[in-house]
Amino acid sequence: MSLFTLFSVSASGMAAQRQRAELLVENLANAETTRTPEGGPYRRKDVVFESRPVESEFTSLFRSLSSAPVSGVRVAEIVVDTREPERRYLPGHPDADADGYVAFPRVSPAEDMVDLLNATRSYGANVAAISAVKDMIQRSLDLLR
Repeated sequence: MSLFTLFSVSASGMAAQRQRAELLVENLANAETTRTPEGGPYRRKDVVFESRPVESEFTSLFRSLSSAPVSGVRVAEIVVDTREPERRYLPGHPDADADGYVAFPRVSPAEDMVDLLNATRSYGANVAAISAVKDMIQRSLDLLR
């Protein structure tokens, strides 16, 4: 496996975790949104990751030397929560129905904060991996001087 290929693997992980973090922040920001342009309360969104082959200019050379394919990650799809919204009794709320219930999104701020922390740590791990590869390349160049 090429050290340059590792850059592509980590970069794909960083891009996927960035998109995950953006959706988690959107979920947190809309945890109390009862009215959207589509109608009804906000719907929670999640990402689904999938493995994808990483292609680089060195991949064909190293593919012949290694039996294991090099894989990165990408966002396969964004899933929208289709469960019924949470109903709370708030008769004075502008979005209350005839019975006084308001439909709220099924967003758990605690769960999303933990997921956001996980996404941040995963992003940081990919940054650390890129930094380690960069250091290995720099040391290799220093040995060749």
